[in-house]
Amino acid sequence: MIQSIKNTEQEENYWTTRYTEQLTGWDIGAPSEPLKTYIDQLDNKDLSILVPGAGNAHEAEYLFHQGFKNVFVMDISPIPLSNFKERNPTFPDNQLIEANFFEHIDQYDLILEQTFFCSFLPTKANRKLYGKTMAKLLKPQGKLVGVWFDIPLIKNTDKRPFGGTKEEYLTYLSPFFQLKTFEKCYNSIKPRAGQELFGICIKK
Repeated sequence: MIQSIKNTEQEENYWTTRYTEQLTGWDIGAPSEPLKTYIDQLDNKDLSILVPGAGNAHEAEYLFHQGFKNVFVMDISPIPLSNFKERNPTFPDNQLIEANFFEHIDQYDLILEQTFFCSFLPTKANRKLYGKTMAKLLKPQGKLVGVWFDIPLIKNTDKRPFGGTKEEYLTYLSPFFQLKTFEKCYNSIKPRAGQELFGICIKK
């Protein structure tokens, strides 16, 4: 069981084991439709964009192939970053970040959330720190845009993804963000229909 999101070694070991054993059932093999739809509406290819807890980073790959040059892919495990580089050999090495998101220091115009929230131990302290860290990593008026699972939070802390409700998410985001939208996804893939929320959050 992961005890703390601040324990980088423990976190890295957990996720590296998942990738080594190919226990990656969350990976749909393509960018999620809600985020792809949002990306297709962006016209500023100079935006600095962070994808934290990116895993195989299909959204980042899609951005890169659409001509976005300032895309930063972050994961705590080196394996998905290596896989990403193998698929995208011309992607800049310095934009692949092996790090604990909660210890990262930088600022971005946009952060894309692809159910990263559901991946770490769901204590109130951890979830509050998520909102605070997201805001810290965004420039003034920067945006957090993403997909959050709308599923019950179960007590088995070894079973991921960890769920939550819209009301709960808003308690962690509202202190730091103005919510432009935070509603049920209309374009989820079939296996996740009715189980995802799409949000656009602007840093206060």
